[in-house]
Amino acid sequence: MVGAEEAARLDRLEIQVENGGGGAWEYLCLVRKLKPRRSDKVLKHGLAILNDPKARSNLGGEEWTLYEQVAFAAFDCQQHNVAKVFSLSLSLPLHIKSEKHLMDCVAVLSKEFPGSLRVGRLEGMLLEAENSWAEAEKVYARLLEDNPLDQIIYKRKVAIAKAQGDLKVAVDFLNKYLEIFMSDHDAWRELAEIYVSLQMYKQAAFCYEELLLSQPTVSLYHLAYAEANESQCIEYSGFIILLFLRFLLTAFIEQVLYTMGGLENLLTAKKYYASTITLSGGKNTRALYGICLCSAAISQLTKGRSKEEKESSDLPSLAAEALLRDYKYRAPKKLPLLNSMLKNMKLSS
Repeated sequence: MVGAEEAARLDRLEIQVENGGGGAWEYLCLVRKLKPRRSDKVLKHGLAILNDPKARSNLGGEEWTLYEQVAFAAFDCQQHNVAKVFSLSLSLPLHIKSEKHLMDCVAVLSKEFPGSLRVGRLEGMLLEAENSWAEAEKVYARLLEDNPLDQIIYKRKVAIAKAQGDLKVAVDFLNKYLEIFMSDHDAWRELAEIYVSLQMYKQAAFCYEELLLSQPTVSLYHLAYAEANESQCIEYSGFIILLFLRFLLTAFIEQVLYTMGGLENLLTAKKYYASTITLSGGKNTRALYGICLCSAAISQLTKGRSKEEKESSDLPSLAAEALLRDYKYRAPKKLPLLNSMLKNMKLSS
């Protein structure tokens, strides 16, 4: 995780470079280290160095690292012509360079590092950028034969499947990948989100369970797991609440449009919402809404049952009070809307 001090230093350097104060190479090195997504700046300042023979010669062996960094930035900015073609002449000044001195960046790297895995990945990504999916697949298949444990290539194959809209193939690739790299949290989360988009909630819940086992203190995983278990089987006022909540909540709730349903799942979801509140110090608004929603649904499902079977917790009313306080401070104009919703849920008078 990027520290506040390093992030501030990066911002200062960016302002300095943008204003012509120098330090472009230091800025690019810091971007590589911290990995923020500032591709437009990397492209601009990286090309400026590469097109300056003196500045480029001062880099020594780092010159090739910069080529790679600029190529990735160009892919991200959809400047494929820049990724593919820019000046690599080592002798002529920029203003007299002709077309014959404009060469393919990836080809030059391939010539400098024949058989390089990193350059091979670049070749595949260039084909992806040009929508040459079959050719990219061939490149990655060849690379996997020589490097069967390369995680990045597996992920590129998943990216190709997603880019083509073939989520089932993406699921197959991710499952094969996770058979080898079972501790990759990002892959489990990616698989969970794809399952959610395919409305395969039991499989998504399994992925979130894996994440909770490996990272039990990450509140977002508790929240996502709770939302994957939340009920869709609420009628009338509960249905209105669900629609309203779908509008209010962001991130995970937008992906979890429908959920598994059933009293047991609701009770489980409520526990994980409560865990999220605990881990976030009571500051997660989505989790507070989740408690209220689950409680309303549980109340409807247990209507007519004995008192022993019904829920008897102060948590819903405490969550409602916390929401009211938060809205009063942050969004007082929306307080009447929240009050109306909580009254429908019988959590406010």
